[in-house]
Amino acid sequence: MAKFRKKKVSARQKMINLMYVVLMAMLALNVSSDVLKGFTLVADKLDLSTQNATQINEGIYKNFEEQMKANPAKVKEWYDKAQYVKQMSDSLYNLAEELKVAIVTKSDGKNADVHNIKNQEDLEASTFVMLSPTHGRGAELCAMIDSYRERITKMVTDENQKKIIRSDLNTNVPAKAKAEGKNWQEYMFENQPTAAAVTLLTKLQNDVRSAEGEVLHNLVSYIDVKDLRVNEINAYVVPNSQTIVQGGKFSAQIFMAAVDTTNRPTIYIGGKKVENEQGIYETICNSTGDFTLQGYIETLNGSGEKVRRDFEQKYSVVPPGATVSADIMNVLYAGYDNPMSVSVPGVPNNKLHVSMSGGGTFVQKGDGKYIASPTDVGGEAVISVSAETEGRMQEMGKFTFRVRKLPDPTAFIPNGDDHFLGGKLSKQVLMAATNLGAAIDDGLLNIPFTVRGFEMVFYDNMGNAVPEVSQSSAFTDRQKNMIRQLGRGKRFYITNIKAVGPDGVERTLNGAMEVIVN
Repeated sequence: MAKFRKKKVSARQKMINLMYVVLMAMLALNVSSDVLKGFTLVADKLDLSTQNATQINEGIYKNFEEQMKANPAKVKEWYDKAQYVKQMSDSLYNLAEELKVAIVTKSDGKNADVHNIKNQEDLEASTFVMLSPTHGRGAELCAMIDSYRERITKMVTDENQKKIIRSDLNTNVPAKAKAEGKNWQEYMFENQPTAAAVTLLTKLQNDVRSAEGEVLHNLVSYIDVKDLRVNEINAYVVPNSQTIVQGGKFSAQIFMAAVDTTNRPTIYIGGKKVENEQGIYETICNSTGDFTLQGYIETLNGSGEKVRRDFEQKYSVVPPGATVSADIMNVLYAGYDNPMSVSVPGVPNNKLHVSMSGGGTFVQKGDGKYIASPTDVGGEAVISVSAETEGRMQEMGKFTFRVRKLPDPTAFIPNGDDHFLGGKLSKQVLMAATNLGAAIDDGLLNIPFTVRGFEMVFYDNMGNAVPEVSQSSAFTDRQKNMIRQLGRGKRFYITNIKAVGPDGVERTLNGAMEVIVN
């Protein structure tokens, strides 16, 4: 059987973590064609990483099969455990694949293709498949992830690797989402674009294959193979990342599955020997595009014969890029704390330097989260992003947002948790109401305003208008008395409403609220 050297966690895991940073940042963005392309790029790279991990894992399973034939008494215990790992890993992986197909089918129809999503921006498909009250499958997926995480970590001996697996397969929700009453499936899939939901499930599949590989390498280490015949040797390349920002460093670990630690293989790239005992190859990437790392490994088998295996690894070098998005919409409002998200693929958020020009303040509020408070209505706010890479600062982009005045709010009469906006209302509710409210509540913005005054217009028996003015948000005693005298079917109007929002600008609302006593 080929002896598999224990993988270095940092090389493989870094690539997955970098992809995860990109994915999580993109989930906060307002959906646009560029963002959807970003999801596609992340999903494609995760698919490639998953394929590489699957290839390595299948090589280990194949060697277990061969070893069982050669020495079943010695290998059976570890072979059975490997088959158990395969069964539970395939179950979770296949469930994720089934859900991807279901979501894309819901979005695109019966001829859907998860690798070519047409309605990437569809916000309903993932919610229906994962959260439908009658047959939503989000809870099923969450339960299977929890079960898999607990079972798989029991088979890992390295505590650091256990922490990584638990982190990758974590189903806890942030405190803010928990306070809102959301569970894991609602936090992950509610109103997510189809492209985002598919990418999340692809990330899960990548994490499953990674955890599966860690356990397999741990199991195979218990088998003494020095007395067993090896009849298959493969060369592998594990890159730190397959997508590199221009000016960044490409790093890869190259190893052979049947390497002897007392007889390390020799690595050649471009005909030149790699002078590194650990098999680490690095090169500075100054040009963008697609590249292929090619070479071969030479080692000696048990008979002293030279064995050579060729290898190749594709990778991409992309130009520097940053993503800046207003969490609400693609404009900023003057005098208001606009939540923003900032990220750069492959760069930790603590390595970013972000600033805003055009007047106002720009304050960091968390990991990749900022508050922009511009002041120049009608002007532009320019957000500049730089990143610390390879020990130097590199500009990643400038992003321009138009600055607008907050829109006018809508006036309402509070009725419990509801907002009465006009029409028929019982006299009992009218008499119980104490004040007039105003707010912007359109599904994107939820901003309360303070009412500073308003006018109620009643009509006497002669049809003459009788105005009653309040100099605050509260109904005056005279206004209450006028309401009390109204019979069923009578109406009055609330007009000249003055309100001020968080921008400090007082405005008089257009139109009037008609109230009919019911």
